[in-house]
Amino acid sequence: MSASQFPLEATALEAQAAIADEFSLFGDWSERYQYLIDLGRKLPDLPDTLKTEEHRLLGCQSKVWIVASGNAARLDFQAISDSTIVSGLIYLALRVYSGRPASEILATSPDYISTIGLAKHLSPTRSNGLAALLDFIKTTAAQAQ
Repeated sequence: MSASQFPLEATALEAQAAIADEFSLFGDWSERYQYLIDLGRKLPDLPDTLKTEEHRLLGCQSKVWIVASGNAARLDFQAISDSTIVSGLIYLALRVYSGRPASEILATSPDYISTIGLAKHLSPTRSNGLAALLDFIKTTAAQAQ
């Protein structure tokens, strides 16, 4: 697995604050969706060898593959979707959680979702997919501890 591009910030809380600051620059949700698409395009693609049913995240309408590596001291996640908006949601989650200790992952609620108003602007299927992604990350952290 290649080196992760995350974390960008020193802590998960700093990552959430940075996300809130960035999204506050956009006046409406069409601009925020475009920013999500742009973020999704920043994710490195997963090799086809990892795009298997074993790594497929269930609960998403779009196809999402996620791979975890590391241990309790540092967990890294690589993920991608066939949907650019979903890839943007993945980017935000990885920015907050990837490259962090399991204890920090478990102690950090995904407050950025409500802070930036994401919860109100996602379709039910995308909300379910985001919940499945966050559940995978938290479960992986709990198992690593």
